[in-house]
Amino acid sequence: MNKKSRVLGGLFGLVIGDALGVPVEGIPRAFLKKSPVKDIGHSIARRGVPPGWWSDDSSLTFCLAESLCHGFDIKDIANRFLKWLYEGYWTPAGEAFGIGLTTLNSLERIRKGEDPEKAGGSDEYSNGNGSLMRILPLAFYLENSPVEERFSSTHGVSCITHAHPRSQIACGIYIEFAIQLLQGGDKQSAYEGTKKSVQHFYGSDYHRGELNHFSRILDGDIAYYDEEEINSSGYVVDTLEASLYCFLKGKAYEDTVLMAVNLGGDTDTTAAVTGGIAGIYYGFEDIPERWVGRIAKRDEILSLSEALYRAVYKE
Repeated sequence: MNKKSRVLGGLFGLVIGDALGVPVEGIPRAFLKKSPVKDIGHSIARRGVPPGWWSDDSSLTFCLAESLCHGFDIKDIANRFLKWLYEGYWTPAGEAFGIGLTTLNSLERIRKGEDPEKAGGSDEYSNGNGSLMRILPLAFYLENSPVEERFSSTHGVSCITHAHPRSQIACGIYIEFAIQLLQGGDKQSAYEGTKKSVQHFYGSDYHRGELNHFSRILDGDIAYYDEEEINSSGYVVDTLEASLYCFLKGKAYEDTVLMAVNLGGDTDTTAAVTGGIAGIYYGFEDIPERWVGRIAKRDEILSLSEALYRAVYKE
């Protein structure tokens, strides 16, 4: 599969997962078992959000992707995040919605002059999934970088809003897994390669004390847990576990992302994080056209995806 298909698949895979999950965010799993989401514009949507609209998950992902088209610059990334928050940049209709408290507080500190690399929440309660949900474009940018640079750059982008080591590690695991997929690994070899790389890097890093929080991913096989053991809350570890679980068990983009949405809870982020890696693995061509065609600002997202591909792969 060519890299352009993987880049388009990653960004569209993420935004479609987000759009599928936004209308049912917060709805319990038990309810979705009885009335599962099957398409964009699900009948039990209760937010009044038009079909195909997406949330802050995608908006911040697009801000990061656009910044990476011009190189790696933490301050530029943060400035684009501010533009999203205060000007409605990269939103479906010119207004930011869905922002988490940790992200909001961090961006307000940056607006007041705080260094973006020091602005993120760093306490135990700052481990929501707000940096994990937007980190995916780094996989393309860092694919051919040394391992140490991959992790340190990923940590830096997480720290704009989420600086606790646990959030940094979650982003590090996710980006390393996405890179393993980009490099042509099948699901299981990419998973095993990620575990080896992560354990080697963090084993000698100051983050190592946090690794026990990821034991279900790193010491076993998350795909072999029962669904009732998989949580789908807004906690960063839960989101990473749920996303890897759905991806490893899925057979194609469509069933994988629907599995993620129908876990309930933080549906938009779980499906966005899942959809990003599923899109990379299966490629843009595997994403249903009926979903691509319903996404708000489809053409702008397509242009951004192509620009990121050209910038990263020099084609």
